[in-house]
Amino acid sequence: MLHEFLSLHRTSLIDRCKSKSARRFVPQPDHKELEFGIPLFLDQLIKTLKIEQTASSQQGMAVSGAAGGPSQFSELGEAATQHGRELSLHGFTVEQVVHDYGDLCQAITDLASELDATIETEEFRTLNRCLDNGIADAVTEFSHQRKMISDDRESQALNQRLGFVAHELRNHINTAMLAVSYIKLGAVGFNGATGGVLDRSLQSLKSIVDHSLADVRMAAGLPSRSRRINLADFIAGIQSTAALEAQSRGCELSVAEIDPQLFVEVDEGLLSSALGNLLQNAFKFTGHGTRVSLSVHIVGDRIRLDVQDHCGGLPPGNPEDLFLPFKQNGADKSGVGLGLSICRRSVEANKGVLTVRDLPGSGCVFSIDLPRR
Repeated sequence: MLHEFLSLHRTSLIDRCKSKSARRFVPQPDHKELEFGIPLFLDQLIKTLKIEQTASSQQGMAVSGAAGGPSQFSELGEAATQHGRELSLHGFTVEQVVHDYGDLCQAITDLASELDATIETEEFRTLNRCLDNGIADAVTEFSHQRKMISDDRESQALNQRLGFVAHELRNHINTAMLAVSYIKLGAVGFNGATGGVLDRSLQSLKSIVDHSLADVRMAAGLPSRSRRINLADFIAGIQSTAALEAQSRGCELSVAEIDPQLFVEVDEGLLSSALGNLLQNAFKFTGHGTRVSLSVHIVGDRIRLDVQDHCGGLPPGNPEDLFLPFKQNGADKSGVGLGLSICRRSVEANKGVLTVRDLPGSGCVFSIDLPRR
């Protein structure tokens, strides 16, 4: 009888399945990590065959499910569902789920052929029914888990996008509030440079809202809003806003002279967001009373914008980790850790590269590398 054959050669069959899986170069977790799988399936198959030899087939189906399912409420179905869930959580593919059961079927038929053991027609039908139900339940649960993982990633991406908008809005609102506070002191008027900062902050807030609404249009494949801009004029606009922020932080901003003939073709709003964030980060972490420098360098057909601070140097670890979303390395936790992630995305959207260079014991330099127009 098949159940006696399976019981007698249970260990050999499991070893054969492991060997087949290993030859496919599939990484195998420690057997202790998987409570459900082929060994348990094999025990349930043996149990089903025993019952069907001594009682009605209906009792056997209570263990392994009826042909064509659904079998998820049977013992075999519940275990196969757990098997599919475990393989998904361990990073396996749906092919591995199917191969697991196919390996057992091949191992049984190969060993029976080698030992000249006979498998009765009804026993073979039961074997096929159990394999069919096991595969169906395991794959169904595997796909369900994969969808849950995908949905979770989409939710995280949405949270980051919302964080991006909130981060940018807060930055410009803070700048506008600073400008208003200076105007209220009576030392400056609305028509001066501080009034201009307030005006640009409000314009930036409008731009952020416009960009958020434009996301829907961009998803449809419409091109970005790149245009040719004069770099000296662009940085002059950034400088007046940044100088106010530097003053409020107790540090100094130094901007090197820029060739008025330099042009870049960019989405001005995105580049403004990136450079503004780098400067705000520099003001946040540089030592009190120190200088933050903004300079422009021509390197072949590229233009590099450098923001250098005196923060004392980068913290230990991989500098690339600084660009991870929600990563905060400094003592000042007033932000949400999205600034540098936003910067990189904005720079890359302008066909540029954002890097950081450590100056141990002194500070660091963040560089925006762009194509020269």
